[in-house]
Amino acid sequence: MGKHVVVGAGQVGRGLAGLLAEQGHEVVVVSRSGSGPDSAPTVAADATDQNRLIEITKGADALHNCAAPPYHRWPQEWPPLFAALLATAEATGAVLVTAGNLYGYGPVDRPMTEDLPLAATLAKGRVRAKMWTDALAAHQAGRARVTEVRSSDYFGPGAGDQTPVGSRFVPPLLAGKRAMFPTDPTIPHSWTYLPDVVRAMALAATDERAWGHAWHVPTNAAMSPQELAERLCKLAGAPAPRVSQMPRWAMSAIGAVSPVVRELKKTRYQFDRPFLVDSAAFETTFGIGPTPMDDALRGTIAWERRA
Repeated sequence: MGKHVVVGAGQVGRGLAGLLAEQGHEVVVVSRSGSGPDSAPTVAADATDQNRLIEITKGADALHNCAAPPYHRWPQEWPPLFAALLATAEATGAVLVTAGNLYGYGPVDRPMTEDLPLAATLAKGRVRAKMWTDALAAHQAGRARVTEVRSSDYFGPGAGDQTPVGSRFVPPLLAGKRAMFPTDPTIPHSWTYLPDVVRAMALAATDERAWGHAWHVPTNAAMSPQELAERLCKLAGAPAPRVSQMPRWAMSAIGAVSPVVRELKKTRYQFDRPFLVDSAAFETTFGIGPTPMDDALRGTIAWERRA
């Protein structure tokens, strides 16, 4: 068993800390406020403070990047934060495992695989692409050991309001109320189950085959939001779902006061066409597939009812 430092105490960091602790690892969670899960000790620290982060990470086998800067401030806040994380990995020898996403590819018209070029033109995609290219360059130069596990939009226990099928989607459906979706809810989309994300990160930290590569987290076949809602409600014994597209004027009105919603307009391409993830590389290499969709939805239902 080893020592793992988890930076970030949000929906991924909390789940990862819990899983690593269950596996018998020593775990430390780093967050600005010092808050975190009950499963591991927490440290209050600013992760952009490279010297402090190195101090915390000394002796660790892995450094997990589960941080989540405000969505509308990625271009400003990710570069200094990731620079500190990468420098810490270089200084301590800890494997840097980043919870990534699919923004770096930009708009594509085929299922996404890890060999696609990082061709994003929008600011959010460019900053995520540079994070990986900087990390990979450090790995190839022998300065650090790195890997990245990329997910589509999350769903499952703990999924919040930053995902379209999280806390603004599931609870209303289970209560028999209408759920609003930002775009056409009949378009196929890949959804990644949060427990599969943390399982992939834990594995990538300890299996040398993962290092020096980016991977797609095991993800089930795409389902439209409407199909996802129908399956969720059937398994829950809830009324037939009502899912409506939010009118563009409503999005614009909300965006006038919400910087997050304003930013969503720029990444609408992810929902205006099929958004499909191919995770065969991870599944074949490590022999681990996604949690079957019905089991994942049952887990989501159970968590929502407990919450």
